[in-house]
Amino acid sequence: MKPSGLQLKFLLPLILILLLLLLQYQLWFGTGNIHDATKLQQQVAAQQTQNVELAKRNQELAAQVRDLKQGRAAVEEQARSDLGMIKQGETFYQIVRIPPPAAATH
Repeated sequence: MKPSGLQLKFLLPLILILLLLLLQYQLWFGTGNIHDATKLQQQVAAQQTQNVELAKRNQELAAQVRDLKQGRAAVEEQARSDLGMIKQGETFYQIVRIPPPAAATH
């Protein structure tokens, strides 16, 4: 039986509407929906920020390594600041700050 013109006029829009609903469902609730895409974009932005910070830190560490490899001055500075070392013939002075006495409460 061949479909009549009236059936085609009714059937075609119905199929198109169902197809549109299916696509909308996938867009809003399916795998890789809009919400998931937004979360992924936020994660990518956060990761890029972290990568920039880590790249800066790596550059600083690379500069320190270069300084330590190139000369004694950097090694000496590191030993003085980190280990509290002094040269022979130098006098070490340590300044101790005494906290002010607490106000007496009566």
